[in-house]
Amino acid sequence: MNATIPVVKMNGTHNDFILVDGRERAPDDPVAFARRVCDRVSGIGADGLLLLLPSEIADVRMRIINADGSEAEMCGNGTRCVARYLDEHDGRAAALLETLAGPIATTIVAREPEYAVSVELNVPLLGEPHVVAGFSAIPVDVGNPHVVIFVDELAAIDVRALGPRIEGDPRYPHGTNVHFVQILGPQHVRAVHWERGAGATQACGTGSAAIAAAAIVTRGLQSPVAVDVPGGRLTIDWTPGTRAVMTGDAVREFTTAA
Repeated sequence: MNATIPVVKMNGTHNDFILVDGRERAPDDPVAFARRVCDRVSGIGADGLLLLLPSEIADVRMRIINADGSEAEMCGNGTRCVARYLDEHDGRAAALLETLAGPIATTIVAREPEYAVSVELNVPLLGEPHVVAGFSAIPVDVGNPHVVIFVDELAAIDVRALGPRIEGDPRYPHGTNVHFVQILGPQHVRAVHWERGAGATQACGTGSAAIAAAAIVTRGLQSPVAVDVPGGRLTIDWTPGTRAVMTGDAVREFTTAA
């Protein structure tokens, strides 16, 4: 059985995480640990666990384990939290993170009045639009799977009802992240998210990159795109064929033990 493990509660645009520095002490069973500490009734409560481990190819290896115990390839908001932790703990203003989606570079762009972090995400790859649950959906791969659905009125969307229905559609055998989007201007959208393994969340970083890419390619928006999400705002800079650059906040809430 594990001894008590220090954890840091953090959030990026209110997408919240439990961070564990496994280079110092790691849980024996990360999946069981994630389910326990992320439970919002009996645990600390979070959308997922960020587990840092040694890496031979980067500054640190990041595992992302969702609240339900499933593992994600990548997490944009989580990378910003890891970037802040590495800046404060390791003195690294710029870091390279090893993920299942490949190496991800992060840079601290501000510490005051709040931490702001830029993350160089993977190249968004758009697939063929298709119809799912009665909506026209655009698949986008950003190292993890997304579908982007443009709607006229976001307030009319019940993401808690539609999200799991679309995530579990047979055309997505491994599930997918679901994003409903309303265009507000030539560089401005608003979105709500249903994340695979976490449900309705306050923000999705890789999802915001997928949204911006779909908006630029199919709706003629211009970069940078401001993506307003329930937890705040993310900014995505993207030129087709290149990596997307996401910028947003990184908040340390508290340190405790679990």
